Amino acid sequence: MANDSGEENYYGKHGEPRKFDPKFKGPIGNRQCTDVLCCIIFVVVILGYIALGIVAWIHGDPRKIVYATDSYGQFCGQKGTANENKTVLMYFNILKCASPVVLINLQCPTTQLCVSKCPDRFATYLDMQGNWGNSSYWEYYKQFCKPGFNNPRKSITEVLRDEDCPAMITPSRPFLQRCFPDFSTRNGILTVANKTIFKDGSGHVRNVTDLREAANGINAVLDARSVGMRIFEDYASSWYWILIALFIAMVISLLFLILLRFTAGVFFWIFIFGVIGVVGYGIWHCFWEYNNLKGVPGSDLTIYDIGLQTDFRVYLQLRDTWLAFMIILCIVEVIIILMLIFLRNRIRIAIALLQEGSRAIGYIMSTLFYPIITFILIAICISYWAVTAVFLATSGEAVYKVMANKTYCQYAGTVCAPETFNTTNVTKLCPGSQCTFAFYGGESFYYQYILIFQLANIFVFLWLVNFSIALGQCTLAGAFASYYWAFKKPADIPTCPLFSSFGRAIRYHTGSLAFGSLILALVQFIRVILEYLDHKLKASQNSFAKFLLCCLKCCFWCLEKFIKFINRNAYIMIAIYGKNFCTSAKDAFFLLMRNVVRVAVLDKVTDFLLFLGKILVAGSVGVLAFFFFTRKIPIITDEAPSLNYYWVPLLTVIIGSYLIAHGFFSVYAMCVDTLFLCFCEDLERNNGSASKPYYMSPELHRILRKKELGSKKAKR
Repeated sequence: MANDSGEENYYGKHGEPRKFDPKFKGPIGNRQCTDVLCCIIFVVVILGYIALGIVAWIHGDPRKIVYATDSYGQFCGQKGTANENKTVLMYFNILKCASPVVLINLQCPTTQLCVSKCPDRFATYLDMQGNWGNSSYWEYYKQFCKPGFNNPRKSITEVLRDEDCPAMITPSRPFLQRCFPDFSTRNGILTVANKTIFKDGSGHVRNVTDLREAANGINAVLDARSVGMRIFEDYASSWYWILIALFIAMVISLLFLILLRFTAGVFFWIFIFGVIGVVGYGIWHCFWEYNNLKGVPGSDLTIYDIGLQTDFRVYLQLRDTWLAFMIILCIVEVIIILMLIFLRNRIRIAIALLQEGSRAIGYIMSTLFYPIITFILIAICISYWAVTAVFLATSGEAVYKVMANKTYCQYAGTVCAPETFNTTNVTKLCPGSQCTFAFYGGESFYYQYILIFQLANIFVFLWLVNFSIALGQCTLAGAFASYYWAFKKPADIPTCPLFSSFGRAIRYHTGSLAFGSLILALVQFIRVILEYLDHKLKASQNSFAKFLLCCLKCCFWCLEKFIKFINRNAYIMIAIYGKNFCTSAKDAFFLLMRNVVRVAVLDKVTDFLLFLGKILVAGSVGVLAFFFFTRKIPIITDEAPSLNYYWVPLLTVIIGSYLIAHGFFSVYAMCVDTLFLCFCEDLERNNGSASKPYYMSPELHRILRKKELGSKKAKR
């Protein structure tokens, strides 16, 4: 039915007429700017974000994170200062520290001093005075006292009152630029420097187990350091092999996409059964390992029996580990086979869409490399957010607070000045209290709203990242829509469709893309807050609060997925018709609802097939890397590096290969989604007659044509 303007109307199931331009031949070139108000707001927010970064740059100081800070707010190891050669932080009385977390956060109620090295022996101030004739004893001990202190005959009471020297020093080793007691175990007994007792500086002999509370978790921390050093060594010796493996993954991904252009159907069935074969081999290998460990001493232990081990190879010596792997792989295998059986017809339809997509990408090869632009934009956003967050976190002047000892003190936690603290009455009312560095902050407007600025930093970061993704989706959609609506392919495909689409998106639709990104960023920001609340409530005993929070997290997760789906299709409609975000989202939604069965099945089947492609790329490269790093390839056994944990480079290769494949296959996914929407529009616009021919390929129309096509032609 035609109206007075010559446009044709189509009445959908919802009774809303849609006007069609009979001269429409692809993405509209004559457009107007959309969602201008949101565009202006977006630009203002970006300018404000830049201003926030500048202010944070002026007030922030990353040295507060890089260097440890003593009780006087001075950095340890900072070049050009008196502490340049004093790179580690020592605690005068570590017994006052409750745990390593307290030490790392610099909240231990004892004097903290920058020193050039950690103590390597037990010593006390009283012993030093008793060995006054031995000058070397004093020369060693005074390096752990305040700079300039040179009165070894001063009484221990006065020394502790004025915080001149520690009452005792213990053998320590540096970690996180701080001196930690050098704990070790011998025959199950905790020792420090092979000793089980020490003098506490007050004339008493104590057992090293008295340090246990202050050193709670030290062994775990030291184990973590050991594991970290080994992982670093593995990366240092295998980084070039990792790069080679990632390059192979990129080549395989490109070859895979090229093969799809010519043999999409055959190749997809090959890799589907290839995945089944790889999983089947994994099941056989797990069973083989499980069977070979039968009768091996210690192999029948459970994972619970051996507990948490830093050497993960220990778990591979257990039969239970391989049995668990085998069960998981069997479940995966059964799921894949069942999906193939029940969705075999839909898989054929998805393959037809991918074949059409492969032709589109074959004509517009530049689209394969557009994800690099998106990656660069996201990398810039992440870098700017991280730098701004660091500078915001390190803004402010040094704040000192009263740290009480064991007795109650009404001034505990109040702000103090270290220069005048000993002259105040706080030391009299609170014996043993000290004025120590607490944190960096201030009383001005800027310092009072640091938390608000950090939240704004996160929110704008999410907005910019989503905008970068939206720009890529709209650009690719415009390019692929140019392919679909070209009646004679490739003759009618416009020149440089990708560049033209990018220009249209930036020039006319920045506001619309920013609008859609803003909605998604709001939902993601709420999810971030919910995750923070969940972290805080983990120790809570309020079951109702935990349940409510879990429900909210689930609801907002679903909402985020739905908005991503709507936005993606709205951007396709924006790229084609150039309308504002709300109109495009509404048109896309109703169009999809009129084809809801196809959307529900084809979209997921296509995603499943592309996911299998990613798994195949990551799995094939991962298997190759596994045999290489475990020296199971005889030809190049000598070339494999010697590793502490072969899983370190192996996991890096697998994850990196998957991300590379995801970058290339995301172009395919966008292509299929765009072609599908264009196909649905094509069916509603045209009827296959000479005056209104279909723009789809004959193969695609033959597979996907509607059953009611004949009746619709009669109505029109």
